[in-house]
Amino acid sequence: MVYRFLFTLFSFVLSVAFFSCKSNDKKIITEGEQSVFNNPLIWADTPDPDVIRVGDDFYMVTTTMHLMPGGPIMKSKDLVNWEVISYIFDRIEDTPRYDLMEGTSYGNGQWATSLKYHNGKFYALFVANDEPWKSFLYTADKAEGPWELYSRLPFFHDCSLFFEDDGKVYVTYGSGDIRLTELNPDLKDIKEDGFNDIIVRMDDETKGLHEGSRLVKYDDYYYLMIINWPAGGPRRQLVYRSKNITGPYERKEVMNDKFMGFPYVAQGTLVDDTDGNIWAMIFQDHDAVGRILTLSPVAFEDGWPVIGNNGKVPSSVSYIKKSDSPTKLVRSDDFDTEKLGFHWQWNHNPVNDAWSLTERPGFLRLKTSRISESIYDAPNTISQRMEGPESEGIVKIDLAGMNDGDVAGFGAFNGTSTLLSIKDEGGKKYLVKHNTDVTFKGKEKRIEAVKDDIEERITLENNTIYLKIKGDFNLGKDIAYCEYSLDGKNWLPIGKPFKMTYDYRKFFMGQRFAIYNYATKEPGGYIDVDYFKYFFPPQI
Repeated sequence: MVYRFLFTLFSFVLSVAFFSCKSNDKKIITEGEQSVFNNPLIWADTPDPDVIRVGDDFYMVTTTMHLMPGGPIMKSKDLVNWEVISYIFDRIEDTPRYDLMEGTSYGNGQWATSLKYHNGKFYALFVANDEPWKSFLYTADKAEGPWELYSRLPFFHDCSLFFEDDGKVYVTYGSGDIRLTELNPDLKDIKEDGFNDIIVRMDDETKGLHEGSRLVKYDDYYYLMIINWPAGGPRRQLVYRSKNITGPYERKEVMNDKFMGFPYVAQGTLVDDTDGNIWAMIFQDHDAVGRILTLSPVAFEDGWPVIGNNGKVPSSVSYIKKSDSPTKLVRSDDFDTEKLGFHWQWNHNPVNDAWSLTERPGFLRLKTSRISESIYDAPNTISQRMEGPESEGIVKIDLAGMNDGDVAGFGAFNGTSTLLSIKDEGGKKYLVKHNTDVTFKGKEKRIEAVKDDIEERITLENNTIYLKIKGDFNLGKDIAYCEYSLDGKNWLPIGKPFKMTYDYRKFFMGQRFAIYNYATKEPGGYIDVDYFKYFFPPQI
């Protein structure tokens, strides 16, 4: 036992020393509690990350598209343990589609935000992937907000804002060829006589998906991170480098991995810690749960970044834990506050006079405000991410305020959904386990059809219901299991296990726990949600 202990200790110290010497002969960390994190770092939908360090703190933003509020800003002391501290915006009002009127904005909205800090101010630049095809530039004195809309710029797809040492400001962007454009010093428009040209062109080896700009500078080089999916090849992470921001740039593949058996670890950024070490935060497609985050140490060889284990994501990495609060993007809630927590987001813009935390203290009241045909055009559906490898959510709902024709419930919500719906039909209530599949048409993403497959229907005799959904996101699974209870103690399965899916043509995000209430006949009814309980991992 003594020899085994000494061998384990020696191996652990050797691994720390390895990452230390591979990072320019500097220590990984200098203070805090020695610990180990496992990849994936966040097994939930957190795509298109951008990460910066300001002093001793790290800040990250990811994509949430049609969800409101949008653009979550997260904070960490150690790159491992993250907390959502604000959102960049509460709503988007460019088109009625953000209100689920005249079409929808599923899969559109906020995309691939570039987060920067310069001269005492935070900047967040992103496109709304919808008409009028403009970028948003928000600013804040503190990452905690408030964030204010500063300017509307041209459409910069998958952009990266960059403040140069000489005072010039640039943005890299594009899908296909990558362009570098200089902005006016006031950041309100393109500089007429400034640099504005393609700096990286696709060639025969990169022809295909080629986007996801993240431009950073370390020592003598500018590094441009680009995701690439060449025709007939795997999706991969490329890095272009140059000693001049305007080029010429040379290219190297730095990551090509099927970590854990899932494909496509690609698109992310590089960030340094306080000791000068470099880390790579890169997402990976994980099927129905969405696009998850990996974190890898970076070494440099001949001026090129070497990510993880020679382009492979390490399963575990030593680090110094500087926070006692682990990442909890998904949280239980008993709704005993007057303000929603950052863990909740609405499907499209909410109708704010149709929900309340104060009309019945200790409950979330969801009112119907207009006629809807399905959950897909219903306002005020509220949701949280689902997490892998396995997670479970439970809601308790008071149904007494429902009207004839109302539909309320709990579901694993996406373009294909499994739903536990309570339907009020002439004053009688039924619990219906059904699966839905939406199709859209046109650039407005109008709802063309909703396929509705009813699996089981149960008559309810009282106005209190408990609903449970378990999600299994292990490799090859993506299964949701549904149960219900009339007393919160005795649970019964309902319907069949449901195969969850991910479809970028529909929602372009992972499955979400969703609570909903909509009217099919006349607005005015309501439900009161007593609590949402979250278990990670699920209860036995």
